[in-house]
Amino acid sequence: MARRSQDTPQEPGYTPGRPGDESLIHRRDANGQLTAYTPEEYGVRKDDGHGLVKPVNSSGGLLFLSILASLFAGGVAYGLVRIAIDGTWEILGDIWWTIPAGILVPLVAWTSYAKERKAEKLRQARNLPRPVE
Repeated sequence: MARRSQDTPQEPGYTPGRPGDESLIHRRDANGQLTAYTPEEYGVRKDDGHGLVKPVNSSGGLLFLSILASLFAGGVAYGLVRIAIDGTWEILGDIWWTIPAGILVPLVAWTSYAKERKAEKLRQARNLPRPVE
């Protein structure tokens, strides 16, 4: 990309490209216009993935799901403590999958919330509307 000199006239509305323009994500915003977002500004996936249930992808919704997942993890921890106190270790063979789920689900939920919250702050800094797709 060549630099333009100070003496060269510019086209009206010309804005120089930012480095790494090829990594921009072009999506429709809340106003219906096509807007370019960096991957950090875009945040979590906004489309519905053609599923039956529309996914939660706002920072408030992700915060609610993260708190709910943390409560689930607390229930798993309580269950493990009860198993240890009661000495009913044979139950653990049937419900072993709740331990990785109790760790991974809250981890993914809080990571998604942090990613969307960071993207929300970056969009506010550049005065960009929220992408809807």
